[in-house]
Amino acid sequence: MLFAAGALCLWLGASAGWTVPVFRAFYLFGAVVNVPVLALGTVYLLGTRRAGDRAALVVGAFVFFAAGVIVSAPAHPITDPSQLPQGSDVFEALPRILAAVASGGGALVVLGGAVWSAVRLRHGTRMWANVVIAAGTLVLGASGLLNSVLGEMEAFAVTLAIGVSVLYAGFLLAVTRARRPAPPAAPAVAPSPPSLVESRPRS
Repeated sequence: MLFAAGALCLWLGASAGWTVPVFRAFYLFGAVVNVPVLALGTVYLLGTRRAGDRAALVVGAFVFFAAGVIVSAPAHPITDPSQLPQGSDVFEALPRILAAVASGGGALVVLGGAVWSAVRLRHGTRMWANVVIAAGTLVLGASGLLNSVLGEMEAFAVTLAIGVSVLYAGFLLAVTRARRPAPPAAPAVAPSPPSLVESRPRS
């Protein structure tokens, strides 16, 4: 859902031109809150329910705080609406620090959890699912780096789409493996009726 919101903002900016409100929404959903929420799923998968609930409280508080910062932060005017701006072109330090901490920390949790699960499992469908999830996380990280270094909107969008697709494929592979029905049990063999043996008269 968060990736869809970020993709919608990217489409609005690319088609109608980038404005500060659209870039605020894109920065919030695309650069700040989506990776921590993704990492929360990893905590629930690998940890206990109690640990996941505690992490959910932390992530929820961070999302509300980050949303308040992004919405209220001073922003510089966007000089070229046809190009995806970089965060440093629009925001001061605090929103960019939140994006770096959220994306970097969340990616480490997802990548570390996927690698740890793959090493622990060592074989089978679930191992490959975690390998694909780790690969998707690396591609997503490369998309953010591509935008921050090169500032190319088309390459960023293509890399983002590939990363999300690979990530989704990994989760789909894991869910398919988890929902695979168990093989049917062998039918129980009915006990054979006791044989009737004629009793011979004793001499």
